[in-house]
Amino acid sequence: MAPLTRTQPHRISLTEMMEADQVILMQGESSSPASFSSQFVEVGSSFCNLVVRNGLRGLYLFTEVNIAERLMHLWTMVRVRFIAPLLNAVIPIFLALSVLIFLEKVFFGLTTVWVKVFKLKPKKRYKWEAIKPDLESGSLAFPMVLVQIPMFNEKEVYKKSISAVCALDWPSDRLIIQVLDDSTDPFIKGLIKSECEIWEKKGMNVRYQLRNGRQGYKAGALKEGMKQPYIKDCEYIAMFDADFAPESDFLTRSIPYLVHNPQLALVQGRWKFANADECIMTRFQEMSLDYHFKIEQEAGSTLFSFFGFNGTAGIWRVKAINDAGGWNDRTTVEDMDLAIRACLKGFKFIYDGDIKAISELPSSFKSYKYQQHRWSCGPANLMKKIGMEVLLNKKISIWLKTYIIYSFFFIGKIVSQINTFILYCFLIPISVMIPEVVPIPMWGVVYVPLGTTLLKGFGTPSSAHFIVFWVLFENVMSFHRLKAAFSGFMEIGRVNEWVVTEKLGDNQKSNAYDIVQKTSVTITSTINEDQDREHMIKVSQDSNANAKKKTQKIWHRFHIGELMVGVFIASAGVYDALTSNDKFYFYFFVQSIAFFVAGFGCVGT
Repeated sequence: MAPLTRTQPHRISLTEMMEADQVILMQGESSSPASFSSQFVEVGSSFCNLVVRNGLRGLYLFTEVNIAERLMHLWTMVRVRFIAPLLNAVIPIFLALSVLIFLEKVFFGLTTVWVKVFKLKPKKRYKWEAIKPDLESGSLAFPMVLVQIPMFNEKEVYKKSISAVCALDWPSDRLIIQVLDDSTDPFIKGLIKSECEIWEKKGMNVRYQLRNGRQGYKAGALKEGMKQPYIKDCEYIAMFDADFAPESDFLTRSIPYLVHNPQLALVQGRWKFANADECIMTRFQEMSLDYHFKIEQEAGSTLFSFFGFNGTAGIWRVKAINDAGGWNDRTTVEDMDLAIRACLKGFKFIYDGDIKAISELPSSFKSYKYQQHRWSCGPANLMKKIGMEVLLNKKISIWLKTYIIYSFFFIGKIVSQINTFILYCFLIPISVMIPEVVPIPMWGVVYVPLGTTLLKGFGTPSSAHFIVFWVLFENVMSFHRLKAAFSGFMEIGRVNEWVVTEKLGDNQKSNAYDIVQKTSVTITSTINEDQDREHMIKVSQDSNANAKKKTQKIWHRFHIGELMVGVFIASAGVYDALTSNDKFYFYFFVQSIAFFVAGFGCVGT
């Protein structure tokens, strides 16, 4: 019998495969991708047959076939046929979106300049006359005002907000202060209730309102407060979050707008910050929020008499709230929801930057992420729920509808959230690693984002030297805003999650808060002082115990998402530096460092 011979399968060399691919690529779109699929199946099946028929001999043949070369070739084909065409189609879209964002910033900037040059202050556009006591009726010349302060376990700041509101320059018999407490900690409930009783003994009309449960969160608390019979004579409602301290003239500056202009529903004041200098992250937040108030709110108020209510440091006409359907807890941005519904009823809003309240910025990265999740997720969710109602409304003009849908929602709440991360932290880095991608023009990489950044930086000129670091940090935060906006629009994940922003209150030393204290009444709350001291010792001990637990789990400070994005961008930088394709590696390295700093928990306090 003739000996059995084993025939070696024919190996297609890498050169032959590359030559075949060139022929396929030259055929253009007429060629079918089935050839690529069959070639992949042929390689896989031939290798499997070798292993099965030849046993250990197949392991030797594995090295002979040189799978690494085959895989590199397959990656080249996938890259050329699928990835590069997809990127070439997507990148121009996001470049166009970045241009739309830039044009909107230019438009808002020019509007603000126009307001300043021609001194078009709100008092010039609307009637405003100071309210003065009448010789006969006395304080009855002042309308009844309700001030609501919603709270939830706010042990660090409850005294600051209550004392600042009690120091408002307004007749005490024409003012009702409503503390809406949703606290779950019995000790904190006792502290807040005690503070209310102290001010009540001083002659202030302070009402402590406690709910069982947090149904509807802040919206539920505000709605419950408006149901109380003792507020039926109140014409206006001012709202301050627990960490806000309004300046003493807040009501005397804002209420005249509402009294003399019945079409106005809301007067929004400006936020100032007690702890802006606490760390670099709070400085960045100050820059972002200063732009929001000085540019965006100013432009919306001047051109359209509409903007999103900021949820605090504002005063509403009670009739407008009722006509709009009251507070609704369908999203985590109940303030924006109410503002849009009131706008659809024909009411107008006004922003006055001279009316101020001092607040606290989140100083820990974790707290800031929770806050930004709520601020990014809620608007995307609200747009989905109220967009059609805006389009079908017949009371507002086409011009205002266009502004709400296109500028306020689409550009301001959706595009600006997703474009920053996808374009500058994903598409540009991955494009340098795909040679077949058409080079991104310099205007899209440098000039447009630089112009947008400079326009946004005008809000806080004193922080201009931080502008580069601010941009890098905003790119990091865009990662979370993208996820939040997506979950809000798709109504998945933490879409209805409400986490109260952590506050430090009096633990922070601030000159800004001292200014408010000088304008406030001197407080000598000696009642229950010894009891408070004992409680504070207990709280301090509990805090120290929690701190020890946290130090045992230091890895909880790490943020895996930021670290993964940092590795990706750094890899793009290394590739670009070695190949010298687009010279973007300097930006990649700097941006990756920003992601690493945030990822390792080295930002904030």
